[in-house]
Amino acid sequence: MSTVQTVEGRISDVEAKSSHFRKELRLVDLVLMQILYVVGSIWVGTAAKLGSSHIAFWLLAVALFYLPQAAVVIFLNRLMPLEGGIYQWATVGLGEFAGFLVAWNLWAYTLLIIATFGVIISTNLSYLIGPIAPWLTGAPWYTAAVSSAAIVGMTAVSLFGLRIGKWVQNVGGAAQLLTYIALIIVPFVALRRGTLTQYHPMAASVPTITPLSINIFSKMALGALSGFEYVAILAGETRSPARTIGRSVSIAAPIIVLMFIFGTSSVSALVPADKIDLASPIPQTLTIGFHGMGFAERVVPALIFLLLLRQLGSVTMLFAGNTRLPMVAGWDGLLPAWFTRLHPRFRTPVNSILFVAAVILVLTLAGQAGVGVQEAFQLLDNAAGVFYTLTYLALFAIPLVAAHRLPGRVPLWLKAASASGFVVSLIYCVFSVFPIIEVASWQQFAAKIIAVLVVANLIGASIYMVGRRRGTARRATNGTDLPNGG
Repeated sequence: MSTVQTVEGRISDVEAKSSHFRKELRLVDLVLMQILYVVGSIWVGTAAKLGSSHIAFWLLAVALFYLPQAAVVIFLNRLMPLEGGIYQWATVGLGEFAGFLVAWNLWAYTLLIIATFGVIISTNLSYLIGPIAPWLTGAPWYTAAVSSAAIVGMTAVSLFGLRIGKWVQNVGGAAQLLTYIALIIVPFVALRRGTLTQYHPMAASVPTITPLSINIFSKMALGALSGFEYVAILAGETRSPARTIGRSVSIAAPIIVLMFIFGTSSVSALVPADKIDLASPIPQTLTIGFHGMGFAERVVPALIFLLLLRQLGSVTMLFAGNTRLPMVAGWDGLLPAWFTRLHPRFRTPVNSILFVAAVILVLTLAGQAGVGVQEAFQLLDNAAGVFYTLTYLALFAIPLVAAHRLPGRVPLWLKAASASGFVVSLIYCVFSVFPIIEVASWQQFAAKIIAVLVVANLIGASIYMVGRRRGTARRATNGTDLPNGG
């Protein structure tokens, strides 16, 4: 059997399995999901540490990573609009082993980033209730309790499926837009009141190239401007995915760039670089900008509440995509069939959802043990970032080294875009083992991240080997075996 025939057989098999899902996602849902997922609340704080040179670095990140990412995702999704997204693309292009490790690293990234969201949500909630209940937000158990409650909530929403989950995500996406509008407006309010002497949001300076600025640039690129591939994981639950997902990327992309640039300018104008709260820069900026305004100051709690809605919507979306990865690996026999079982009424992978929820809860509580909030946030975020980077290295490698395996011709310009994205991803991978805040020991910080990466991928490789032995006969019978070219 030729590679093309094998790929076509796999596509047909995945589409048949996906037919059991409800097609809940439309264009508007996907656009809001892109904004919700890509536009994180923390990155404007990270970028603001660069001062007025942030605009040059944002534009550089857009040219070298953001647009190449969008092009590759649209191209691969058009060829293979399949449930599992990048897992399916990497399996076809790079082989079964590489495909599994790509999904494994993306799965690990999502686990850690959701654990990070626990810190972010609890911190932002403290801005909301801290003034009226400081005894609560100052309690040693506060962050762990809020994080655990958020995990329980997103698990319940995910069990009901995207019919409910998409509305949580849509509300979160709309809340994110409203919050960023307020963030963009607040410097002009401060300027009118005289608390800010001057403000030029598009004022740019020539960037200074230092290890710190390169580190932050890589985080702005792969950290802030990544995520277009994630909604493709839900292609099997999308109406006309080959067309709709690509259109959603094209619509969301320019909106996202403007939100980041103007949002960073606001943080940079109102918060000194050495005082930026990396976990919650937006509530911090809004609190400073509206301070002392009487009635207007009461708007801040409402805006922080909108930000919390965004974060709850985002974590729900992340969780939904994460639970689909064990399911599609189970389709290939690489994980037990237990992960593929759907709820008889809601048609959601109920076992996978409960398993992922349990793992996230353990990671969330473990990550908060024995360190400060800012260091816990950075540790979880950096480790998650490297897992995600390994996923992107594979994404950009597919058009470069596996064009002959794909069911369509790869144009030369797409290969050039892929090369640019690959280099930026590699830079991020190198720099992400180092913190951008003061920690007790940067050597121990880096050692923790490296140890997590090595151990996690050894576990992933072991799971693959066990699963491959278990599933070889099944895949051969279904005619879906692919050359193991990973």
